[in-house]
Amino acid sequence: MTFRIFSIIITLFLFVNLASAAEIYNKDNNKLDFYGTLEGAYRFSSYYDNTNNDQSYVCVGLKGETKLTNQIIGYSQWEYQSLLKLSEFENTNNHIVRLGLIGMKFNDIGSFDYGRNYGVMYDISTWTNVLPAFGGDTYDVDNFMFQRGNGMLTYRSNNFFGLAKGLNFAIQYQHENNNLTEIEESGRDVLNENGQGWGLSSTYNIGSGLDIGIATFQSYRTDNQNGKISRTYNIVGRNHKAKAYAGGFRYQINNFYLATTYTRSYNAIHFGTSGYGYLYGYADYTNNLEIVAQYQFDFGLKPSLAFISSVGKVKDYGHRKLQQYVSIGATYNFNKHLYAYCDFKINLLNDNNFNDSCGTNACSMAALGLAYKF
Repeated sequence: MTFRIFSIIITLFLFVNLASAAEIYNKDNNKLDFYGTLEGAYRFSSYYDNTNNDQSYVCVGLKGETKLTNQIIGYSQWEYQSLLKLSEFENTNNHIVRLGLIGMKFNDIGSFDYGRNYGVMYDISTWTNVLPAFGGDTYDVDNFMFQRGNGMLTYRSNNFFGLAKGLNFAIQYQHENNNLTEIEESGRDVLNENGQGWGLSSTYNIGSGLDIGIATFQSYRTDNQNGKISRTYNIVGRNHKAKAYAGGFRYQINNFYLATTYTRSYNAIHFGTSGYGYLYGYADYTNNLEIVAQYQFDFGLKPSLAFISSVGKVKDYGHRKLQQYVSIGATYNFNKHLYAYCDFKINLLNDNNFNDSCGTNACSMAALGLAYKF
């Protein structure tokens, strides 16, 4: 089964390579780029059954620009992902729009855009979300302003209005994304809801390969997230606001890469799975720490070592590890488009009643993959 998956993926890689997909239109001040990733991936763990080991997917996107004047550019971006393990008859939620935004850039003044986009907290956490297969899981998508989310109105200024090279900042507003239904497992999951929120981020390139950054957000939580309807009466960790503060650095020199991010959050990081009889809700506070070190050899090999941890206080359960593991992996680049990887996740969570009640995977696992990126 695994061999067949990789055979299909390799054939598709060759087809995409012949197509040479990249810039597909550039005329009369209008530009359209096509990009994507096609990945055959398999994970090995005693926790997963055979239906969940295949992590193969395709992700494609479009970026468009139109030059309105010498000072103003309109732009948009759309990104779509679909899993490749499904039959043609399965109607599932495994086909997703990752990004969908439209905006305008005003030269040194900055840019404004609106849509489904990355939250400002990801301006910092993206520095450590570079592992071969794992990582990026101390936060979740549609989790306030930590990662991708809906209804993001974002202003960005690069080089501080053209006055300070390397100094960037962003201001972001997110409108409420709620689910008013009382029907179990219908509509947006309560753990993916959010009230109105504001966020800020700033990064600075000091020079000599060093970047530093900070970010913060504060959002209202919805009534559902505070158990005010029957569907979510048993949710843990209630509060009317969620907030977080993050800081980090990234150091890149020659072929060496080192990055660290730290986040302190309140009533914002969730655990468990709603709607399936599991314990679920939000930690009163969490401390998230991510450390990544990598080295790119000239012949294409890039080893990777990382420590990922999210430890928080949960009402009635005390201090708990929500995520904690060591990642040891490597990527091998055949060329600038095709690469293979392996990644070993050494899970440091304990197999205890809390994790069992949350449905949390406390097992270690390994991942293998082959990907084409264009």
